[in-house]
Amino acid sequence: MRQTKVIIIGSRGSQLALCQTQHIVNRLQAFHPQLRFVIKRIRTKGDELGREPSSRFEGKWDFVRELEAALLAGEIDLAVHSFKDLPLNLLQGLEIASVSQREDARDVMVSMKANSLSQLPRGASIGTSSLRRTAQLKFFRPDLDIRDIRGNIDTRLRKVSSGQFDGIILAAAGLIRLGWEEQITDYLSMDICLPAVAQGALAIEVREEEEEIKRLVSFLNHKATRQAITAEQVFLRCLGGGCHTPIAAFGQINSGVLELEGMVSTPDGSKLLRMKVKGSAEIPEEVGSLLGEKLIALGAREILGGTT
Repeated sequence: MRQTKVIIIGSRGSQLALCQTQHIVNRLQAFHPQLRFVIKRIRTKGDELGREPSSRFEGKWDFVRELEAALLAGEIDLAVHSFKDLPLNLLQGLEIASVSQREDARDVMVSMKANSLSQLPRGASIGTSSLRRTAQLKFFRPDLDIRDIRGNIDTRLRKVSSGQFDGIILAAAGLIRLGWEEQITDYLSMDICLPAVAQGALAIEVREEEEEIKRLVSFLNHKATRQAITAEQVFLRCLGGGCHTPIAAFGQINSGVLELEGMVSTPDGSKLLRMKVKGSAEIPEEVGSLLGEKLIALGAREILGGTT
């Protein structure tokens, strides 16, 4: 009997990560029925510290380095990541082979106290561990009491349902993928809160030399999503953004035109710049650079200089 070839896919062990990886596995299995795809759970430093990725910490490396080490060592054939958790610069020898079609990129509020962010009473407590969200929420509602929150998604949901917070802010994509969309109280307008770079998309990371694996996953690549995220990443790199800087961006493509909006702010939201540019979707790098240059001309460097 001919043995079925096994492809090993690395994933973090969190409920959301496994759900996202299973989604990719299901698509791969349907497209390549002759192969067998197996998920290998890899515990990361971030998981050991009991927290979800946050822009408040020193890099997002805690959530990917063990996966990337396993990939480089040949223990897994590919890794599935929430794209927003990846650093701008991957380890040498690795690359993003495919980017999934983006899920809803918006942030959402879960609350037992109000039907929308605007309806929360003055001084209401909001839980988030993201500097990007904190800055934009403070700019929109300076009266809110923004508090740090830890834990994975279900832990955070328990904290708001038990009354520890009047509301919490999460990414819509995670709740939707987990099938918990009914928990969402309010989808935040992007006029209020722009998402993190690459929020809502999944990245499939592989070894550069593995051409066969690249071919296997190539059908998963969503061109428009990848173009938009490329522009967002170039914008972030242009500003020299790191994990201690409230920077956000969102790109979308309509009829070949890439519209990219970006935001940079001080952590307290007292100074916030936003701008939108348009360009060809076929040259996303130029669109990202253009937005970065325009915000720098408006004083983005001075704002970022106050965040270090």
